[in-house]
Amino acid sequence: MSRLQDRVVVITGGGSGVGKAAAGLFLQQGAKVVIAGRDVVKLNKAQEELLANLAKHGAFPHRENLTVVPTDVTQSKACQNLIEITTKTYGQVDILVNNAGANIKARTLRELTPESWELMIRTNLDGAFYCTNAVLPQMLARHDGVIINVVSVAGKRANPLGGAAYVAAKFGMAALGLVLAAEEKDSGIRVSNIYPGEIDTPILENRPKPVTEEQRAVILKPEDVAEALIFVAGLPPRVSVPELVIKPTAQLYW
Repeated sequence: MSRLQDRVVVITGGGSGVGKAAAGLFLQQGAKVVIAGRDVVKLNKAQEELLANLAKHGAFPHRENLTVVPTDVTQSKACQNLIEITTKTYGQVDILVNNAGANIKARTLRELTPESWELMIRTNLDGAFYCTNAVLPQMLARHDGVIINVVSVAGKRANPLGGAAYVAAKFGMAALGLVLAAEEKDSGIRVSNIYPGEIDTPILENRPKPVTEEQRAVILKPEDVAEALIFVAGLPPRVSVPELVIKPTAQLYW
């Protein structure tokens, strides 16, 4: 039996990309999954596609094992509501995947405005804190829980490609995870930061320079990062992975 059988997983940014791919893999492992995001239409479509894809491959999870909760992670009350609904539906939250993220085309410091800066920080950093803050009390009460932050190599290596606001938010998100892991190392809470390189997801549509099909062919796919999430989440309680970098073979990392 999978270690993830019947574990309850909340995935922000679950309507597409890495979040959607991860939801499918967690369901395959027998987990109960909640996908959250701002676009309810996208979430409902993702739910139907995930269930149909699993059925196509001979897996038939109970429909009630996949729940949609529309959530704007830039709002602390919305994140609290997400955790409360999940807990009411499934009893508790065992695994939180802070995956929600966004970027913009006008991303250089010359182009950034106070409004666009705030949007980047609230979406990529504040949302991770709000969800973590909402779920932590129940994990502490049980002395058990896993929090996985899908950061970015932009949170390891400051590079103009991601833009100043995105990079700053991702560095902050990485620091949030590392500090929490250190604070709670004796409480049964495991925190992991995963730093993906370039991934073929919808966020690429906001690149200032369009990504070519040739480049898309050699970068990571959402399922590659999803496999890393499953690996980290499925380890026994005595094992923690503080940081994991996953990148396309063709992408430099220095």
